[in-house]
Amino acid sequence: MAQNFEVHPENPQARFLKQTAQILHAGGVAAIPTDSSYALVCRLDDKAAVENLRRIRGVDDKHHLTLLCRDLSELASYARVDNQQYRLLKLATPGPFTFILEATKEVPRRLSHPSRRTIGLRVPDHKVTQELLAIFGQPLLATTLIPPGEDEPLNDAADISARFDKLLQVIVDAGACALQPTTVIDLSGDEPVLVRRGQGDPDKLGLSFD
Repeated sequence: MAQNFEVHPENPQARFLKQTAQILHAGGVAAIPTDSSYALVCRLDDKAAVENLRRIRGVDDKHHLTLLCRDLSELASYARVDNQQYRLLKLATPGPFTFILEATKEVPRRLSHPSRRTIGLRVPDHKVTQELLAIFGQPLLATTLIPPGEDEPLNDAADISARFDKLLQVIVDAGACALQPTTVIDLSGDEPVLVRRGQGDPDKLGLSFD
């Protein structure tokens, strides 16, 4: 059964986040709030935890998982970023954007896209997520908490608990999140490609997609 930690969305209790970080370091999978929706997270270098996360979410290795990073300096350790891409990322972070970038050797090959060697990365703008990342000490591997076979992410911790209590180790309840997913932009090619239009507005980045 999952441990349920109810935390304040703007001033989360550190003891609950420390317990969550300990469980994640030990190989657990957690449901946490972000600035777009609740997400499933685990340690990026724990193969069993990653397989468990994919199983819970109902996706295979072709589905892009995302690294949640604290800031751009941390993101740059896991993705190859040129000057033009960096300027774009600086405008977008922290915020509800996910960028698909070429992965560095710091990313285990089994986590990147099997044919493209790319990874999704983002810097979330949510106090609970940011403080958990700070305590955890490294990026978390994440995927939006959308139940298998459904299209909408879950937004209520009680609903998450009712449906996933036996599959998760931790549920961090910070109240309702936005229900709109992140905007996904692929920067791995010559030109930016809009993969999914979500909460983030590409116009704010100077990008115009038809």
